[in-house]
Amino acid sequence: MDIRFLGQSAFEISAGDARVLTDPFLAPYNPVATVGADDVNPTDILVTHGHQDHTAHVIPIAQRTGASVAALVELAGEFSDDLGDDHPVFDPNLGGTIEYRWGWARWVPAWHTSTTPKGTVNTPAGIVINIGGQTIYHLGDTALFSDLALPGKRTPIDIALVCIGGHYTMDRHDAVEAVKLIGAKTIIPCHYNTFPPIKADAQAFKADVERETDATVVVLEPGETYTP
Repeated sequence: MDIRFLGQSAFEISAGDARVLTDPFLAPYNPVATVGADDVNPTDILVTHGHQDHTAHVIPIAQRTGASVAALVELAGEFSDDLGDDHPVFDPNLGGTIEYRWGWARWVPAWHTSTTPKGTVNTPAGIVINIGGQTIYHLGDTALFSDLALPGKRTPIDIALVCIGGHYTMDRHDAVEAVKLIGAKTIIPCHYNTFPPIKADAQAFKADVERETDATVVVLEPGETYTP
């Protein structure tokens, strides 16, 4: 299994012939991204919430590749309107699990806000993804809250993708406390340094986490890949 960081909260998780894309926000809208919408070929797209920095390229990528799209029900409805009835769009609610040929994905609470550019109010989520023999917890955009500990009670988390940028989400200091709640072995920081308000020191975050927990932090630059 490979995890490629594409910038902000976008990751491409590959295992076998499955390519799972999360929260696609790529070049040119994302100033730090090294790839654009025409450079990825996912089999499935998973979306945490409707803010533009998580959804900007969902529709063009899905239309070009035929990739399935999954998001919480209100957001999924907007995607269905854009993609048409024949395109595979899955619409779980919080706690819902979608089964895929490569594994499964379950949407869990995040503490944030969300309205799409079209004005659809939707509920933010994190996503627990089981693929390639690993369980990955993509926190989405969230503040620090105690329920971050709950997903790992059911399925121990191997890798957590954790926002650290502050301003719009928790900062790197709260993210250290989040890591303690989640209990993952490996942490990959995201949602930082894309724009000035979310500038963060990922190496300082790594040092704090590795000093205060048993987790290992893998800092990826946009375009870099981690193979567990």
